[in-house]
Amino acid sequence: MLRLLQIEFIKLWNNRASKVLIIAYFALLTSIALIAAIKFDIGPVKFHLAEIGIFNFPYIWHFNTFVTGFFKLFLAIVIVSMMANEYSNKTIKQNLIDGLSKKEFILSKFLTVLSFAMISTVFVFVVSLILGLFYSDYDELSIIFSDLEFIFAFFIKLVGFFSFCLFLGILVKRSAFALGFLILWQILEGITRGLIRWKLFDGDTTDTIMGFFPLQSMFNLVKEPFTRLEAVQTVADQVGEQITLNYGVHWYEVLIVLVWTVVFIYGSYALLKRRDL
Repeated sequence: MLRLLQIEFIKLWNNRASKVLIIAYFALLTSIALIAAIKFDIGPVKFHLAEIGIFNFPYIWHFNTFVTGFFKLFLAIVIVSMMANEYSNKTIKQNLIDGLSKKEFILSKFLTVLSFAMISTVFVFVVSLILGLFYSDYDELSIIFSDLEFIFAFFIKLVGFFSFCLFLGILVKRSAFALGFLILWQILEGITRGLIRWKLFDGDTTDTIMGFFPLQSMFNLVKEPFTRLEAVQTVADQVGEQITLNYGVHWYEVLIVLVWTVVFIYGSYALLKRRDL
């Protein structure tokens, strides 16, 4: 397994575009720290973003995993390009000729997906921990290491999303078309949500149904954190509104994403097995 993973990383690192995208991705993950330096000084309005509690433990785990989740598109491009290059450079055929089975080929890609997800998760954990230790108002260990389920959910979210990208890369064979299909699928889920809510059910029922769709189920793992912020809650109370959202990570949401991950990986293998390369 380590040999398969080593082969994949050698391929990626020898590809200039993939190398640039991977470096840019981790640079963006690090750039979350720059939020701490943002200050607004407009007349009587003066505040420092780091002072409104976004880096407080344990809220920081929720905030950072949600925000950095938007950067995953960079690695999505790497993954679909990785598959496109296998076809365009005919390395997939050469690997099979050299004795690599189709099952081992898919396993090597899935190990790459797992590695990207794990490295990203550890990276976000370390950056968040450092920022929290610098800016958080709370330093008790019990508080620091609470809400770590968001880190776990972030990992599952990335594994599911990257597995989807791998499936699209094998299905379409062209990176641009695969990414276009990914965007189209996101749009279709949005249209489906609108139609279901307009014609069939209320908002809560629609949300439950959409929770079974692949991209929405991945998004649901780490819900928006902004209305959870103490400053937002205070403003809501002052205007007579109550925000009672459930921000937790639920086992059934994790299970749905894991099922989709299995579907995408098995689907990738089934497609490859049926094709005449």
